Amino acid sequence: MQRRTGATEGGARGILRRVFGYPTFRPHQEEIIKDLLDGHDVFVLMPTGGGKSLCYQVPAILRAGTAIVVSPLISLMKDQVDALLANGVAAACYNSSMDADSARRTLAKLHAGELDLLYVSPERVMSGGFMNRLAGLDVALFAIDEAHCVSQWGHDFRPEYAALSVLRDRFPGTPIAALTATADPQTRADILTVLGLEDARVHVTGFDRPNIRYRVSEKSRPFEQLMRFLAERRDDAGIVYALSRKKVESVTERLRAEGVVAAAYHAGLDSTTRSSVQERFLRDELRVVVATVAFGMGIDKPNVRFVVHYDMPRHIEGYYQETGRAGRDGLPAEALLLFGAQDIVTARSLIDNGSNADQVRIESHKLNAMVGFAESLGCRRRVLLGYFGEPLDDDCGNCDTCLDPPERFDATEDARKALSCIYRVGQRFGMKHVIDVLRGADSGRIRTLGHHRLSTYGIGADKSAAEWSSVLRQLIHHGLVEQDIANYSVLRLTAAARPVLRGEAKIILGRPRKGVRHGRASNDDRLSLTPREQSLYEALRATRTQIAKANSVPPYVVFSDATLWQMARERPLDDGSLLAISGVGNHKLEKYGAAFLATIRESSKHGAH
Repeated sequence: MQRRTGATEGGARGILRRVFGYPTFRPHQEEIIKDLLDGHDVFVLMPTGGGKSLCYQVPAILRAGTAIVVSPLISLMKDQVDALLANGVAAACYNSSMDADSARRTLAKLHAGELDLLYVSPERVMSGGFMNRLAGLDVALFAIDEAHCVSQWGHDFRPEYAALSVLRDRFPGTPIAALTATADPQTRADILTVLGLEDARVHVTGFDRPNIRYRVSEKSRPFEQLMRFLAERRDDAGIVYALSRKKVESVTERLRAEGVVAAAYHAGLDSTTRSSVQERFLRDELRVVVATVAFGMGIDKPNVRFVVHYDMPRHIEGYYQETGRAGRDGLPAEALLLFGAQDIVTARSLIDNGSNADQVRIESHKLNAMVGFAESLGCRRRVLLGYFGEPLDDDCGNCDTCLDPPERFDATEDARKALSCIYRVGQRFGMKHVIDVLRGADSGRIRTLGHHRLSTYGIGADKSAAEWSSVLRQLIHHGLVEQDIANYSVLRLTAAARPVLRGEAKIILGRPRKGVRHGRASNDDRLSLTPREQSLYEALRATRTQIAKANSVPPYVVFSDATLWQMARERPLDDGSLLAISGVGNHKLEKYGAAFLATIRESSKHGAH
């Protein structure tokens, strides 16, 4: 394999076109690449699917020496290397999964200067032997991916990442790029401090993923909600996240029983099983992976069309990162969150059991922000971006509250009933008991406590338990009620409840949604193909599958869905017009071009009759 493929022709733009097959850079990419080529450190905050990898891959090809890419997961390294090799770039990984011979061959290529990029785990980088090895070589740059793992303020702190702080001192003349998709302002500042990048050029490109449609639905028979959602997306691949291993297994079994090609993924499974699930998903052999948060950071699959959160995540950073695995190809995708009161109770109890007071305070703040997002009556994208310090001037028009605003109602009387009931039971009981008293439940516990004699007993019998749960949760969110998780989730009134009880203030709440709104994301006309184009698209996918199997790579490594969509629409019939398709570079044209052109010509021939 030749080093520096086309590096002397046209600089960064030439590499982009000939090697990666893209006609233009995305916003900020060219400025970041120029900074690295000029020898500057950079900090890059760019959303998942925004093109972070190109920001260091292009300068790695153009600069002398080998770029060392620090990556947290072996699976992520493998995906990146497969994609680079498919584009004709000299890349390899060096990690604990390799046998001795493979490791020796990779190190020999490194010492011979035959690699543009070498992907390494943080532990391997920091080992004395590898650090000494690098000291005698020409290092083009260091790229630290998932850089939020450096910070204790981040949602995924890893001590081995913090040790990377020595790189700036050990390699003073080598540019360092720290890249992440998820970091609030405090985490960003911490990354720069820990890595010694105070003089770095900072590029914050924004968090918005406009192709993702955000939906939140009140939990009500969640498996049935999930099945209705999947029924509208029979040909799409996606991820379903649940908080516990037990629930992951349960949901997977039920999906399989319903005929959905699904598999479970969590840290309790052996590494062989986890690797197999990931490989099958990447190769389009699995439609749905049901997983804990253990799954995903290494998923570079661009055609994930949906992400469902079966349970509410504990922080917006995790939610943003996990939903960001959908629609990496830029085509429309959906993120559905099923949200229930018990999710909050469970999350708070886990947080409050922590031994570090500062960490408990930070995680409680993050959970409150997540609840605020789930309970929002306004544009969800505004809430999401606002959390990361990125104001949105207008409603997005592509979330459930924009497309189908929740019904607002004067809930003052309901609020007074609920607040009064909390007071009458002595502010010593949780949500379920308060709702039972409001609805006039005839239980032994209520009679033993004498709560059937209270003035608030049965005054809310006209509403379901789910409706009262929604009212109480929103009162908590509005600060009129607090939930004492450390004391069996007891509900207590706050000072803000007094004006409502005295009739001095009105309360406007939103009515909970029932189930999931049907219909798939159609926020973009790129999913609209004529019947003839659709037929060609399916034929191109079949060609891609054959080539992928023959080369033992995931289908997207050959060409992405977005590239096939463009082929189906534009029907290129020769090398020149195929090369004009986004995602078709010189190496892929030479390797795969003939097969795809044959498919297009065959389709055109049939279409002419």
